[in-house]
Amino acid sequence: MKTFNLGKKIKELRTRKGLSQDELAEQAQVSLRTVQRIENNETEARGDTLKRLASALDINTEELTEAPFETTETTAEDNRSFLALFNLSALTFIIFPLLGIITPLAIWLSNRKKINSIDKACKRVINFQISWCLSIIVTIVILLNHELFHMPSSVLGLGVVEIILLTLPLFYAVNAIYIIFNSILVYNTRQVFYQPAVPFLR
Repeated sequence: MKTFNLGKKIKELRTRKGLSQDELAEQAQVSLRTVQRIENNETEARGDTLKRLASALDINTEELTEAPFETTETTAEDNRSFLALFNLSALTFIIFPLLGIITPLAIWLSNRKKINSIDKACKRVINFQISWCLSIIVTIVILLNHELFHMPSSVLGLGVVEIILLTLPLFYAVNAIYIIFNSILVYNTRQVFYQPAVPFLR
């Protein structure tokens, strides 16, 4: 006799990790339709599929199938709210670019043991912010050393300084849009999009 709903448990664990059904299917190396059917209780996860799903959810098979499931709707809601606020914390880059890395990193490190399954979602934000900062640095270095890279000293009548002053607001706007858009997505348990980003934290 079942004492819990396995499909619901898998769905809630997936949501807490900030994964879409498609991402879970990819990580578990099963089809998207399989994940959908299991979560909708149209079929029961067994054998190798169960092991793959457990591994992708960072939980062992025994815990997934036998242990009492203590996650409540409130806990799932709390995790979702935390991840949305975590994403928004990266907006501190507006004050100083490196704060967009330092603030989320500090929040993640102080909460990773208190809140389960947030590592992957948090690392995505931090990786994107690191990549964003490096992009600004590389762009400025290239522009300031335009002769070394055989670039013209002016474009459309604008000098290097003017180009930098026009480029920075564009970088800032793109980052802000990414953060706000993904905060909304994660709160609605949708797949976030932080690309392109170098996976510094794995």
